[in-house]
Amino acid sequence: MSITTISSRELNQDIGRAKREAKKGPVIITDRGRPSYVLITVEEYQVLTGTQQNILDLLAMPGLADTDFDPPSLKDSLCQAADLS
Repeated sequence: MSITTISSRELNQDIGRAKREAKKGPVIITDRGRPSYVLITVEEYQVLTGTQQNILDLLAMPGLADTDFDPPSLKDSLCQAADLS
């Protein structure tokens, strides 16, 4: 993992470079020569914060049990039986 340091002016002039460098490792952004911000990928952020989600977490819908859902019956819909002859 490499750490890149760029100035806020360089960031404004070439955001694409900063994004490419962030894929390799953290990018320290300086403001008036002093480190002010760190640019990292979302994946790295999720690792650092422990907020990685797996497919089960993404499919789970918190609060679903509290949701009222009363689907209409098929008799109420405009569906017709298929003619399979």
